[in-house]
Amino acid sequence: METSYLSSAIKQFEYYQSLGEKTFKQLKEAELHWQYNNDSNSIAIVVKHMVGNMLSRWTNFLTEDGEKEWRQRDDEFIDSLKTKTELLEYWNKGWDCLYNAISPLKSKDTERIIFIRNQGHTVTEAINRQLSHYAYHVGQIVLIGKLIKGERWQSLSIPKGLSTDYNKDKFSKDKRRTHFTDDL
Repeated sequence: METSYLSSAIKQFEYYQSLGEKTFKQLKEAELHWQYNNDSNSIAIVVKHMVGNMLSRWTNFLTEDGEKEWRQRDDEFIDSLKTKTELLEYWNKGWDCLYNAISPLKSKDTERIIFIRNQGHTVTEAINRQLSHYAYHVGQIVLIGKLIKGERWQSLSIPKGLSTDYNKDKFSKDKRRTHFTDDL
């Protein structure tokens, strides 16, 4: 596990980033701001929250608490990203911050203690916490996109009714060591 954890975590983050981006590509600018009701979040709001979290958690994460004083979490739930271009630039800013923080890590770093709201975490625990958090929100983004597009939605995984064909293709290949995202 020691040699594969960090590279696997990065691949998982990249996978969830790609699911969000594949959803954005299917949507028009106005659809990124659609809300089911006033108490729900639009895709733009979820993105704003995710990026706020990423910037706070991953900026100087080895030496500073992950909940930065400059973060205004409540403001993340106000829809202020006006264009699709602005949303994508902000989205990329968050992911860049994350990758710049974890890409240089070595296996020995995974047991270092960092803090989020004064709660100590190993680097591994912090990565797992954020990986789960981002997967949760990307799932929301995908679901909202799917609700908006309805029958025009282009599946991001194995389409309904095609599991047998998908598995047949997978089992027709020799066994090999890969990450499941390598051939997406």
